Amino acid sequence: SPLSPLLSLSLLSLSPLSLSLSVSLSLPPTPTPQFFFLPLYLWRHPTGLNRVRRAWVIPPISVSENHKRIPYTLVQIKSDKQQLGGVIYSIKGPGVDEEPFGVFSIDKFTGKVFLNAMLDREKNDHFRVRAFALDLGGSTLEDPTDLEIVVVDQNDNRPVFQQEVFTGHVLEGAIPGTYVTKAEATDADDPDTDNAALRYSILDQGETEHFSIDELTGEIRTVQVGLDREVVGVYNLTLQVADMSGDGLANTATAIIYVDDINDNAPEFTREEFSMRADEAVGGIDVGRLEVQDKDLPGSPNWVAKFTILEGDPGGQFAIHTDPKTNDGILSVVKPLDHESREQYQLRVAVQNEAPLQATAPKAARGIATVTVAVQDVNEPPVFHTNPLRASMAEGAAPGTDVTTFFARDPDTQQHQRISYFKDYDPEDWLQVDRATGRIQTKRAINPASSFLKDGWYRAIILASDDASPARTATGTLSIEILEVNDHAPLLAIPTGTLCSDPGQGSGLILSATDEDLPPHGAPFHFQLSPSSPELARNWSISQLNVTHARLRLRTEAHEGLYSLALLLQDSGQPPQQLEQLLNVTVCRCGEAGVCTPGAAALLAGGAGISLVALVIVLASVILLLLLILLVAIFERFRQRVREKGLLDGLQDDVRDNILNYDEQGGGEEDQDAYDINQLRHPAELVPQTSFRGRQPLRKDTPYHRAPPQSSRALPTSPSDIADFISDGLEAADNDPSVPPYDTALIYDYEGEGSLAGTLSSILSSLGDEDQDYDYLRDWGPRFTRLADMYGGHT
Repeated sequence: SPLSPLLSLSLLSLSPLSLSLSVSLSLPPTPTPQFFFLPLYLWRHPTGLNRVRRAWVIPPISVSENHKRIPYTLVQIKSDKQQLGGVIYSIKGPGVDEEPFGVFSIDKFTGKVFLNAMLDREKNDHFRVRAFALDLGGSTLEDPTDLEIVVVDQNDNRPVFQQEVFTGHVLEGAIPGTYVTKAEATDADDPDTDNAALRYSILDQGETEHFSIDELTGEIRTVQVGLDREVVGVYNLTLQVADMSGDGLANTATAIIYVDDINDNAPEFTREEFSMRADEAVGGIDVGRLEVQDKDLPGSPNWVAKFTILEGDPGGQFAIHTDPKTNDGILSVVKPLDHESREQYQLRVAVQNEAPLQATAPKAARGIATVTVAVQDVNEPPVFHTNPLRASMAEGAAPGTDVTTFFARDPDTQQHQRISYFKDYDPEDWLQVDRATGRIQTKRAINPASSFLKDGWYRAIILASDDASPARTATGTLSIEILEVNDHAPLLAIPTGTLCSDPGQGSGLILSATDEDLPPHGAPFHFQLSPSSPELARNWSISQLNVTHARLRLRTEAHEGLYSLALLLQDSGQPPQQLEQLLNVTVCRCGEAGVCTPGAAALLAGGAGISLVALVIVLASVILLLLLILLVAIFERFRQRVREKGLLDGLQDDVRDNILNYDEQGGGEEDQDAYDINQLRHPAELVPQTSFRGRQPLRKDTPYHRAPPQSSRALPTSPSDIADFISDGLEAADNDPSVPPYDTALIYDYEGEGSLAGTLSSILSSLGDEDQDYDYLRDWGPRFTRLADMYGGHT
């Protein structure tokens, strides 16, 4: 057809009101700049006989992406239901009034559909819009119909590798076809077209082509043998991917392939013979290095060397360990060498890797080397024959007792040297050492109670030194076991409790013993009645309870009282020690529970003991104490009577003053302890004081018939008795011959509470009483005349 690629479709309307419809589609070809289209009669009504309407599938309208000449007419739709100019056309849907907006539009009068923007198939590969036909009044002329617009893909996207650098690993010596890694790329174009048909290739891989890539899958594999890490360890490949089956757009990436090491190179010594020197008598030192080389990867098990001494060291004097940094072998002496026994060693040493060598690897040319070690002669320290040395001796050994001989020899047999012995550590200074022979003796008696004895062992350190220059010294440890000697007999412990007079009552008396000796010279103890008193066995019995205790019981009924029994105690030492001892036992009358009745217990309390002498001492002490208490009571009674007599005597003309000092606050008038102020009047005639406070010394002017005053009376119980109480008290103070004739200044820090006499200002508080009138004191009698003279004259 001259209108190609126009498509004409004849539609037969099946509606009785429709006519056949001719549809024309315009398909704008991409390469042709000139486009033709025919109107698309979507709604054409038949003019002939009515037929049944059938559905019609309208082919899509194709348009190329990236079309630049816009606006571009895609298609024209028409309806033959109204005359030209009487129909209004519209479209709706994606690209019109939905996202993306404004891509398509329609001329409402002509029905032409326009493309208004460039399309991108990678964003929208097709559009479906709906067309409408309305009359001028807005009524629907035809049913809405759909238009599908397909975006035709163009090759406008380059393929992209998923990563810029691909890495892979392959063992050296790998066979051809070994998988290494895979390169992957994507293309945003239509995968159903050649625009996304990708092809992979290797642009560059160096001078030798060891790798290939599958053009469809991107897998990289080896293509030939010859990968050697020691020659080339890393390969850098430049990869390319292109669309259009390799003829379109392209992109590149890098592939880094690491050749992993295998143990295909054996380690080798740098030379076949090594010479070294080592001093004798020294162990744990390095002698020299065995240098090796290995082409495999440093630090890997394929490179790390292991050394083995094949011959020349039957005693295991040497060892070789590997330097982790240099991979060299370090020869060391693990056991001290002896120049006198062997002056030189010749060792055969082999080297290999930690990892097994590949079967195809060449054999090492220098895998075994000879090492010559010359032993240098040096002055060696003496060597004790036995170190540490143990000896034993009995406790309490006398000074000069032989302990042992600590002998040492000089290993330098080719040199004539003399050995001397010294003490280095002897904390108790118990030992003395013979300088020439090493003979050890006791210097003083061994004390088993020393704090330097640990579990019966005493430790000392002895030195042995040669006379070379410089001298060498050896240290020896001497451990002496101090043997326990059975030199103490067991002692009976004081028992507690009593025995019932009836053998059938009570549980008996438990006896125990102690021994100052250590095991095995102590328990078990043997308790028995003294064989020298066979009559004891008729009334008493002893049964062993355990190794340290026994039970004493009565065989027959006995009278209440104190009994003294002779017991023989023996220990288990060799030879055993025994001692006869007296045991005081109290026998009492017991009740049904096997306990002494209260009366009997009070009568016989304290009867049990070790000896009668101790009981006599206790009783004598009690009697003496009672006598002292009786004497003190008689003396205090005598003093009280003398004081009572003094209170009945009449008043004296001489005036005496007392200064009463109260240490305790609130002492009140009951405190009669006074300070003698005679020093203020006649210091030369002062009678010396005594520390005994029970009786004060009398004044020189005291009449002979005066006696010490009686003790203070009780406080009055009613206010009416206060005057009599004060009067009697002053009379007693005036007649007291043991105090000086001065009034007493009572110092009250705190006067107390509830005093029936009320509150009196202290004489010492008169510093601020200059305006007081003290003449009234003269009316109180001779006792206050002195106070009136002292204070009244100053007012």
